[in-house]
Amino acid sequence: MAFVSGPRQCGKTTMAKSLLKQRGVGAYYSWDEVKFRRQWTKDPSGILPKMEHDEKPLIVLDELHKAKLWKRNLKGLYDTDGEAYDILVTGSARLNVYRKGSDSLMGRYYNFRLHPFSVAELLKEKYFLEPDYLIQALLSQHKTSSRESIEKLDLLFKFGPFPEPLFSANQRTLNLWQRNRIEKIIREDMRDLSRLPELSQVEMLASLLPERIAQPLSIQSLSEDCEVAYTTIKRWLNYLNELYYCYNLKPFMKSLPRAIKKEGKLYLWDWSEVNNPGARFENLIASHLLKYCDYLTDSGVGNFELRYARNKEKQEIDFIILRDKKVFLPIEAKISDEQPSHIWSKFLTQLNCDVGIQVVMKPNIYKIHSYDNKKILLISANDFLKYLI
Repeated sequence: MAFVSGPRQCGKTTMAKSLLKQRGVGAYYSWDEVKFRRQWTKDPSGILPKMEHDEKPLIVLDELHKAKLWKRNLKGLYDTDGEAYDILVTGSARLNVYRKGSDSLMGRYYNFRLHPFSVAELLKEKYFLEPDYLIQALLSQHKTSSRESIEKLDLLFKFGPFPEPLFSANQRTLNLWQRNRIEKIIREDMRDLSRLPELSQVEMLASLLPERIAQPLSIQSLSEDCEVAYTTIKRWLNYLNELYYCYNLKPFMKSLPRAIKKEGKLYLWDWSEVNNPGARFENLIASHLLKYCDYLTDSGVGNFELRYARNKEKQEIDFIILRDKKVFLPIEAKISDEQPSHIWSKFLTQLNCDVGIQVVMKPNIYKIHSYDNKKILLISANDFLKYLI
């Protein structure tokens, strides 16, 4: 079995139906269909098509996580008929944590995360599973930014990564889509996940988050603004995280003296909600890096994590990619600064890194600064992001 989770309207259903069409045999079921809900509740094995082909059928179960005891029933279905069918479960919540009280499916599935569009995907660039290639490619001879890569980045920056508003490239469509998406996440998905009665207050919390992007998140401050207990705000944020509305980067502490240890940085899956240009740019870079880390992890290359570093003097490295818990690559995101940040001299030494990347919004920037056998690469975002996923 395979579990594919990701934000609402990022393309999970489209992908699943495309795979089913390629297979040519199987069935698609959605929890939104009344007929399927009745059959699943009565007898899950009744959804399985008859074996009439040599090809193994693909069974797609969309949004199954909304069903009561879905893991227990899916486990029974897999243990009884799993060898005869391939099963793909898709959902707009983190399927590996949803309803933790249900029966375990450990060892019966692979978990994958589907992200919305990125620069490399829009450019249809070839990608590589070897992470060391990334640094080698970035430091090799560089060509002038292509017009297409500049245009794709501009579209993503303005309209976000989700298919409908991105391909419409229309501000009115984006406004309507954003309102509908937030309403469905909170009024439908969160209701199904948590049974919370205070959904209007959660909407208020969500409206405050775009102003707090790209900075250490103070839950205490949110608690005071919403006039809700600290533990309640923390629980609501966890729900929004599980439903792919936002995500949190933890601070990296190892080898860094006076590093902060608790406050994470919050980012949105749809960075078009962020009004501040600098924060939106940092959110865009964060989402591209997270997609890269998740892809390498889900592909079995290693355990890749995205963190950030900040000390008590408020000096900060925006992003650190960890490879098997060791620093792989530190990255700074600067919307307009074309000179190396002064913090590199301190953090590269403390992180024991030979290379740092400073990504800027302006096109046609490519400079390598060297000191003490270390290199800092200043590179345009459209050129950097095309090397990712």
